[in-house]
Amino acid sequence: MKYLIIILTLVAAEEVFSQPEQKYIRQGNGKYNEQQYNEAEVLYRKALEENIQSRKAEYNLSNTLYKQEKYDAAAAKYLGLTQEEKDHHELSRYYYNLGNSMFKANKLKESIEAYKNALRNNPEDDDARHNLQLALRMKSQQEKQDNKEGQDNQDNQENKDQQDKQDNQNNQPDQEQQQNQQQGQISREDAERLLQALENDEKKVLQKVKENQAQVKKIPVEKDW
Repeated sequence: MKYLIIILTLVAAEEVFSQPEQKYIRQGNGKYNEQQYNEAEVLYRKALEENIQSRKAEYNLSNTLYKQEKYDAAAAKYLGLTQEEKDHHELSRYYYNLGNSMFKANKLKESIEAYKNALRNNPEDDDARHNLQLALRMKSQQEKQDNKEGQDNQDNQENKDQQDKQDNQNNQPDQEQQQNQQQGQISREDAERLLQALENDEKKVLQKVKENQAQVKKIPVEKDW
């Protein structure tokens, strides 16, 4: 990947490595080139302990974090490097790597802004321009997908509401019929009481008929003398 390169410390004289910071950077570079990124990270951090202002150690540490897929941590380092940098070429490089880290972390909005800053500092950076177009395209697709899912959810809710309304309408006649039936019908207890009353009335009528019959029989028949 472009710009994800280690700033190798050139040895012009043995005195260059007399400082512990430079020693750790040199050892970290060796581990980085061997793709032993975890070990390289440890060594770069040791270099920063010796000299917290070492931009070489900070930049190489950022690249090592990126290689370990620690994209948020790498992005924080790249962003920090941009704060006091005045050189446009260096700024373009930091912002480009920041954009890559954000892109890998699926933070498209942030990656787009970083690529734009890379191009502001170096308008001729074709890689930054290519990645910017890619991030913009992916963000557009993501928004379309989100809008589609939102519309589908809305349609599903509207269909559900319509179905519920239809079900209520279908159930309304049944409910009205049930209410009418309830209004036109009497309870079981009332029906039994009414039947009992009718039976009692019938018994009274029969009793009266019997009594009338008895009375008729008691009337003496006139004899023919």
